[in-house]
Amino acid sequence: MPAKNSVKKFVENGFYHLYNRGVEKRDIFLDEQDYTVFLHYLKKYLDPTVPFGIGSDPHLLSLEIDLFAFCLMPNHFHLLVKQKSINGITKLMRAVCTNYVMYFNKKYERVGTLFQGKYKAVLIENDSYLLHLSRYIHLNPYPGSDPKSYNYSSYGYYLSKKNANWMNTTEILSYFKRAKRVDLKDHFSYEGFIDDHKVNSKETLGGLTLE
Repeated sequence: MPAKNSVKKFVENGFYHLYNRGVEKRDIFLDEQDYTVFLHYLKKYLDPTVPFGIGSDPHLLSLEIDLFAFCLMPNHFHLLVKQKSINGITKLMRAVCTNYVMYFNKKYERVGTLFQGKYKAVLIENDSYLLHLSRYIHLNPYPGSDPKSYNYSSYGYYLSKKNANWMNTTEILSYFKRAKRVDLKDHFSYEGFIDDHKVNSKETLGGLTLE
């Protein structure tokens, strides 16, 4: 029997939760540079303004993938994407993960696999799961770190603390009247939705989260 979430059903214009962890649950990000390099590869392949050099794949993955959310934790990562072409995710994950493993193994003088098997890709089939998943991803640093100040997630882009044209925040924010809270009882903002710890997104998402 295949492992849960190992069978990937890829469809055009589908929303997906992509995630993986280090082999034997080992850390895959050991210092600030490691996080920065992984994000560099996401930007390289998703930023429509980044030119590709001679010999590079001329096909811009920004035409095939929208990145809605991400969070990098010491031993795993989460991505929430929409793929507009049937092979967009395959191309993105192959490019980012292969380059990152090459960088990591060279830096730390190691050989072999870094990730625990192939990445998982779970199709999100309704709006409720989409919103809860975005919250689950952005709350990954909690309670150890404040999600609003965590440097290696996309939450700062939703609160307008950061800006990047390789991130798409518009679609998820369209479900809310505003991004930031205007008072403590503001239930119409994305920030208020994230801060509402009374609803456990992990329970709502069930098998769609990292075990």
